Amino acid sequence: QVQLVESGGGLVQAGGSLRLSCAASGSIFSIDAMGWYRQAPGKQRELVAAIISGSKTLYADSVKGRFTISRDNVKNTVYLQMNSLKPEDTAVYYCNIRAAVLLRDASLDYWGQGTQVTVSS
Repeated sequence: QVQLVESGGGLVQAGGSLRLSCAASGSIFSIDAMGWYRQAPGKQRELVAAIISGSKTLYADSVKGRFTISRDNVKNTVYLQMNSLKPEDTAVYYCNIRAAVLLRDASLDYWGQGTQVTVSS
C-alpha cells in the first residue's frame, strides 16, 4: 500500500556532496516521521537523520553539521543533503517513513529499496 522510491546515490570523492531523495506514494493517510538510515558491510543499520512534525530534526553525531534532512509535505518526499563527505560515510542508505494508511488505526514503518553511496579517498 505504501512504496518508497530512492534516488541520488553514487560515487563521489571525499569532500564532495550528494543529495538523496525519497518519494512516498500509496494510500497514505498521514506521516508521523521520515528518516534516513545507513548500513555498511558487516555493520548494523544505524539512524542517520530523522524529521518529525513541527520540523524537529535528529542527527547522528557523526554527520551533525555536514548532513541536512528536509521534507516536502506536498510531494511526500524526504531529502538528505550530504556535504563534506568522508570515506566512512560509504554505505547503503535507506529511507524510512512511519505512516498511517487509509482505514488503519496504527502507524507502520515502511522502507525504501536502498541507494549506494560510495566516498573515495
